[in-house]
Amino acid sequence: MVPYIQARGVTLTFRPRNRDPVAALQGLNLEVRRGEFLALVGPSGCGKSTFLNVLLGLLRPDDGEIRLDARKITGPGYERAMVFQEFGLLPWRTVLANVELGLELKAVPAAMRRGRARDLINLVGLTGFEHHYPHELSGGMKQRVGLARALATDPEVLLMDEPFAALDAQTRDLMQTELLQIWDRAKKTVIFVTHSIEEAVFLADRVLVLTARPATMKLSVKIELARPRDLAVKRAPEFIRYEETIWQSVRAEVRQI
Repeated sequence: MVPYIQARGVTLTFRPRNRDPVAALQGLNLEVRRGEFLALVGPSGCGKSTFLNVLLGLLRPDDGEIRLDARKITGPGYERAMVFQEFGLLPWRTVLANVELGLELKAVPAAMRRGRARDLINLVGLTGFEHHYPHELSGGMKQRVGLARALATDPEVLLMDEPFAALDAQTRDLMQTELLQIWDRAKKTVIFVTHSIEEAVFLADRVLVLTARPATMKLSVKIELARPRDLAVKRAPEFIRYEETIWQSVRAEVRQI
């Protein structure tokens, strides 16, 4: 069976003017199943976010390719959406208007996009905040708006670049559990970048460890913890064993930096 997402030999070097080239990705190969929740971890600056931008179509690799449902990715497309760490909300637009943004760009009729946006606001638990502005929201609420906006165009693949990194520990735990509930209902394929090994193990079906820059695949760990998961699983012995295995692999790469 052909993988839903397949990266083959993806290589990318940044060549900034008046500075030395920076090799970000080197012969990166990976596969993702349809509907899988995949987490990427690795040393800081190893190329995780760069890979997401290649998958999103914002960067083109120097060599290799990524295929989505057997189609080569050559640029951005509505079948992929990104949720960023920095929220990326437009401060002059309300929650409702921010969630509608992608649908506006697709020229979806106003009544249809308004109904879709309201459904997603309800899905992420923000009913009653439709007419609030970003500055009136907490960090966790802003991230929920970002998630609803990403889901609005009904993408096949949701790319998440450290979306909870700026949140406090309690809010982060809450957002992790809510993300799993939303993922279970929305049935999307998710690729989730994080520096937190605990977060990766809790969320993912599989965790991939990338090497120090330039990134290539080092280790794939299948997380065989029953779903649905709640926060109590983080104290289970098998959870801690997964964490230790992945941490040992990442630590070896950090020592090479």
